[in-house]
Amino acid sequence: MTETGVTETIVNGFGPSPLGGGTEADPLSGTVRRTELPGGLRVITERMSTVRSVAIGIWVGVGSRDESPLTGGCSHYLEHLLFKGTPTRDALTISAAIEAVGGDLNAFTDKEYTCYHARVLDRDLPLAVDVLCDMVTNSLVTADDVEAERGVILEEIAMHEDDPGDVVHDVFSAALLGESVLGRPVLGTTDTIEALSRSTIDDYYRSRYTPPAMVVAMAGNLDHDVALELVRTAFEGRLGGSAHPAPPRAGDYDFPPSGGVVVRSRPTEQANVVMGTVGMSRTDPRRYALGLLSSTLGGGMSSRLFQEIRERRGLAYSVYSFTSHFADAGLFGVYAGCAPRRVDEVLSICRDQLAAVAAEGITAEELERAKGLSHGSLLLNLEDSGSRMSRLGRHELVYAEPLPVAEVLRQIDAVTLDDVRAVAADIAERPLALGVIGPFDDHDFAPVVAR
Repeated sequence: MTETGVTETIVNGFGPSPLGGGTEADPLSGTVRRTELPGGLRVITERMSTVRSVAIGIWVGVGSRDESPLTGGCSHYLEHLLFKGTPTRDALTISAAIEAVGGDLNAFTDKEYTCYHARVLDRDLPLAVDVLCDMVTNSLVTADDVEAERGVILEEIAMHEDDPGDVVHDVFSAALLGESVLGRPVLGTTDTIEALSRSTIDDYYRSRYTPPAMVVAMAGNLDHDVALELVRTAFEGRLGGSAHPAPPRAGDYDFPPSGGVVVRSRPTEQANVVMGTVGMSRTDPRRYALGLLSSTLGGGMSSRLFQEIRERRGLAYSVYSFTSHFADAGLFGVYAGCAPRRVDEVLSICRDQLAAVAAEGITAEELERAKGLSHGSLLLNLEDSGSRMSRLGRHELVYAEPLPVAEVLRQIDAVTLDDVRAVAADIAERPLALGVIGPFDDHDFAPVVAR
């Protein structure tokens, strides 16, 4: 009998097997169970009886897009501080507890969520739940820790700045989305990090890290009821009332693409460039066709851009296309690293290849190859408990339900040649933006993105 205020859902597998064989249960999926506790906290698990590990993640629906221009980097700063200590554990005790049993403990911050995660042997799940929940719910956020970690984060920003292959993606976002909440870097800037106070970070923590905004996801050799009781005990005193889980983030912002050019001039031996435009949101049904378009253009060694730019002409070592999806917008772009004198030629090829797909579409062979790549990537990423936990937690947070693997594969298979051509034509009509790091000035690239 389900207790008052608790909602449970059981999903036995994910429907028809993606490997074929009719309607038998999907052998790649275990039993997924979801419980909504009083106060809005969600616990979702997947049992994997053939492994000895368990991965746990606490997903919080807050990220860099929730910050103001003056508090840029606050979400990531807070991520660091939650490892520094609670009333019962200091920083050494937190890390040593997990490492002493051979486990991993880490976290990451994105534009729309933050995740704290651990992976341990199944017998050590009680320890992992206790440590992770303690640090996420009971962090002290002391003034001394804020000051100590400020230097660490400034060093992280400096390390990031030393890698132009990473920084160019921030430069591209700034060129395309400007000062909007999605255009700013997750790490913040040196100025915003130096200006953040302990009270600002603590207020951010207390107001946003609440049970309705959290999902506890676990995957591995576990029992849902046992895991649920561990979470309930760890969150004792915070569960109750009539609050319900926060709904998926709404698409309440409009991000008109600026189609701009941002060049960060550096005397580098290699130019790093990203050219692209606004893509599709995470709920846009065309995102599957866009993914296959991206695979065909720059998704692997057999892709058009890799073959044309690297294999045939030897213009670049690294070239690829990518997509990103948010609640109300997305990104589509192409990255290349090449000699500065080759940049114009590389960008011209990228433009020409996109225009060719928009006008003529792709071949049936390319479509099947892209579908095979997408199938393999999805299924191979589900080979370990950490990947399955991440999928459960992220989907519960951003879609309010786990998307069945078989359903995702069906959506990919349903994409036609006409669908890919239509998406390419749409993308090709959108204003292009360009981010560049290298020995250039802004005016060097005006003709490249002009229509």
